[in-house]
Amino acid sequence: MTVPSTRKDLMIVNMGPHHPSMHGVLRLIVTLDGEDVIDCEPILGYLHRGMEKIAENRTIIQYLPYVTRWDYLATMFTEAITVNAPEQLGNIQVPKRASYIRVIMLELSRIASHLLWLGPFMADIGAQTPFFYIFRERELIYDLFEAATGMRMMHNFFRIGGVAADLPYGWIDKCLDFCDYFLTGIAEYQKLITRNPIFLERVEGVGIIGGEEAINWGLSGPMLRASGIQWDLRKVDHYECYDEFDWEVQWQKEGDSLARYLVRISEMTESIKIIQQALEGIPGGPYENLEIRRFDRVKDTVWNEFDYRFISKKPSPTFELSKQELYARVEAPKGELGIFLIGDKGVFPWRYKIRPPGFINLQILPQLVKRMKLADIMTILGSIDIIMGEVDR
Repeated sequence: MTVPSTRKDLMIVNMGPHHPSMHGVLRLIVTLDGEDVIDCEPILGYLHRGMEKIAENRTIIQYLPYVTRWDYLATMFTEAITVNAPEQLGNIQVPKRASYIRVIMLELSRIASHLLWLGPFMADIGAQTPFFYIFRERELIYDLFEAATGMRMMHNFFRIGGVAADLPYGWIDKCLDFCDYFLTGIAEYQKLITRNPIFLERVEGVGIIGGEEAINWGLSGPMLRASGIQWDLRKVDHYECYDEFDWEVQWQKEGDSLARYLVRISEMTESIKIIQQALEGIPGGPYENLEIRRFDRVKDTVWNEFDYRFISKKPSPTFELSKQELYARVEAPKGELGIFLIGDKGVFPWRYKIRPPGFINLQILPQLVKRMKLADIMTILGSIDIIMGEVDR
């Protein structure tokens, strides 16, 4: 009788490319010894669409509809950074009312993004119910977006110097109602998830990142704050009008997947606090800085020619970018979303470089999954919260 010999060599497995609709198309080449992970190599680029090159061949206004396709779950933030960069470059003032509207939209978008992180993350580690719960609240946020911007996901709402339209009649009351309702929803999530023994078994002590290590890897957002670093660009850079509201930076010191979950859950509560204060204190006045509609016209520009002005449809208003360089950043739900912009006294940016939080945060994945079990890969990958649209651009 022949005894089957035990194989001792390593096994190389392809995880993915994953389903494109949720986090996007990420492929992991995992080297396994039984069920222990020896090595993991992420393969990117399946969702690369040349977003930076497109930006260098469009005016800022023309490019605005494209940007919501980077991180398609936190769409307001991509629009915010796209208009913030030229505003800082041209030193353009944003009216107080427009700034308040922006803050409300950004925080609603942060909640929507965290919700659509929570559902799939729970589904990844085997809990189906929260996945259905989060869509209930998220639909209400998208109803508010649809009422204000006309679109549910890709809004095209921000403009240089303000926003595209004022809030419609009755919107503020609807939003306040949503805030009250959503707080009960968060309590429900915490009751369902936070103390669940199976959930705790899967996430506690899994994927630990120390504070110094997080800084050295360049992590940002909940990934950084879960490791005990109190760093939030809303407090650091004082952009928009966040200083006028009373809210706290949410952080944990453990640095594991559970800490990242707790940071995001408590961030949603803080966002509700900010939204409620903004809705109650929103000033009157214009929602757009109309002065900047009178653009510094480039002499004899091609847009001023007869064909463009009288024959074809009206071109998008051109905005001349002065000859200087600038790095602008906002605190997106996933971390620091930045743009490096070089103007060249033309209407197109000379160089447009996107710094997506997901791309930087994903670097640490191979480090975190080594010497863990195969099942922990999904927990750790889920807790990083990546969207491949912005990773690959």
